[in-house]
Amino acid sequence: MDRRQFLRDSGTGLAALALASAWKREMMATPLGKPVGLMQFTVRDDMAKDLEATLAKIAEIGYREIELFDFYNKTAAEIRRLLSAHGLACPSALYLPSALTLDWEKQIAYATEVGIRFMGCAALDEEHRSSLDGYRRAAELFNRCGAQCQKAGIQFFYHNHNFEFKALAGVVPYDELLRRTDPKLVAFELDCFWATRAGKDPVAYITGHPGRYPLLHIKDLKPGFAPATLPGERNAFTEVGRGIIDWKRVFAAAGKSGLQHYFVEQDVCERPPLESIRISYEYLKSLKV
Repeated sequence: MDRRQFLRDSGTGLAALALASAWKREMMATPLGKPVGLMQFTVRDDMAKDLEATLAKIAEIGYREIELFDFYNKTAAEIRRLLSAHGLACPSALYLPSALTLDWEKQIAYATEVGIRFMGCAALDEEHRSSLDGYRRAAELFNRCGAQCQKAGIQFFYHNHNFEFKALAGVVPYDELLRRTDPKLVAFELDCFWATRAGKDPVAYITGHPGRYPLLHIKDLKPGFAPATLPGERNAFTEVGRGIIDWKRVFAAAGKSGLQHYFVEQDVCERPPLESIRISYEYLKSLKV
């Protein structure tokens, strides 16, 4: 190879590296300089049909993190390989309440192998949500699970819906969970849609409990829906940036309160879910806080 060709080839290589670096910076040009994450439930049907193809499409859109709820009967090594092949990381996972009392240590070992750093309870069952005492028992369970997770270097958390904000005996159960859980053992993933749906201000919770919300679910609410603490209408969901939630305000507060990861989620989509998550990603990518 002569000197001219070497310089030409070297220049091409450097240009490629510069382009890759610029692409990486572009992908990170999102609220608070953090990669945009996706909650798997949004594309659950697509993933059930073809897991790897869907992961490829998620990555192509620009998502770099995914929060899992289903591991599709695959080993931890298989899940890690699939994610890595598409440049995805799984920092967080959600579990049904039954998992917390059935082989929780086994779940922790699996999560550790995948690389999961946050393990959370997706919702409460009727046993715990039917009374204030039930919520108090749930808080005790969360503390125990959190202690087990902590030994493995994992943070336990709880993810809300809107039913936790319905007062029982004059007490808001969600507030009781915050009070009765040890901040060192139990964090919270605030679902901004469900809090807003219940008539609550997500920012008030984020600023009122600094450090307790390392995770957020970024999910938007269509205008015209009155506050409700029951599941309600299935057509209340919309793409991020097309609803009523002030995301700049949410991220500004979260950035001062220890936010580590956030995940786009849309329970019900009026268009193909992969199209919906692209719309949400494009909005977040351009959002400056």
